[in-house]
Formats: sequence, structure tokens, C-alpha cells
Amino acid sequence: MFEEYEKKKRTQISLMRSLLDYGMGLLILLAGVLFFFRSRLGNVPFNQRFPPNDIDKIFGATCIIYGIWRIYRGYKKNYFR
Repeated sequence: MFEEYEKKKRTQISLMRSLLDYGMGLLILLAGVLFFFRSRLGNVPFNQRFPPNDIDKIFGATCIIYGIWRIYRGYKKNYFR
């Protein structure tokens, strides 16, 4: 009976963590795409005040890679080894 409870608890924790990884991965991925393609947004007031440069592309690429990794980690659900 205790083993069933532990198994149920682990599956619930695994589900919640994978949903968190999917959500955060998607948000980070979208932020990375926004930063990477910020120079192509056009005439946005934020771009006029802070012009895009190469650091935005580096940060955007890093966010894209990290967001993809978070989504992959949520897909694998390898939390309890």
C-alpha cells in the first residue's frame, strides 16, 4: 500500500514538473525568438530607444537553445533516477 502511494506521488510530481518544463520552455523559447529577430520588428519604440546589437542575437540564441532543452526535459520525464 505504501508503494502504491509512492508510485502515485511520483507520477503526479513527474506530471507537474513536465508541465512546468513545457510552459517555461515555451516562454523562454518565445523570448529567445523575440530577442533574436528583434532587429526585424520594424519601427517599435523600444527598438528606437535601445537599438538592437549583436548581444541581443547571442542572448536570443542562448534562450532558444535553453528553451528547447527545457521542452526536451519535459518530454523525457527523467526526474527520478
